[in-house]
Amino acid sequence: MLINIVIGLSMMAVCLLLQGVLVVQALRFYASRQSRLHSAFLAGMRVTVGLMFILIVGNVAQVFAWAMLFLWLGEFQQLSVAVYHSAVNFATLGYGDIVMSDENKLLGPLEALNGAMMIGVSTAALTRAFAEVMNDHLPPRAD
Repeated sequence: MLINIVIGLSMMAVCLLLQGVLVVQALRFYASRQSRLHSAFLAGMRVTVGLMFILIVGNVAQVFAWAMLFLWLGEFQQLSVAVYHSAVNFATLGYGDIVMSDENKLLGPLEALNGAMMIGVSTAALTRAFAEVMNDHLPPRAD
């Protein structure tokens, strides 16, 4: 059990680093293009969609990283099954149709915790971008 905690927390740290780098890059991408957008709402939305794409790529990369760990540990023989199981864990769906061995089953909840945190980080970055796009294109409130 202790080895699974160490492996799981190490993978979570790698995923946090990856997500952190991608969020910073995505926000830089957004900030560098936002200054070029003078008035077009659709242009702002286009940049925001670009931001979404970068963040989704980061989350998918993390699903694949966990899947590769599961393959390395010998839990699955096919990449497609490992990716499916990893995606179910990461998205916190918990179908239970494919389960890992008793030896490594603690990694599933750790990946789910990781996924919930990383999806939350992505949501926060997108919320910030959406708010800025909306603030730039809505008339000021008359309070």
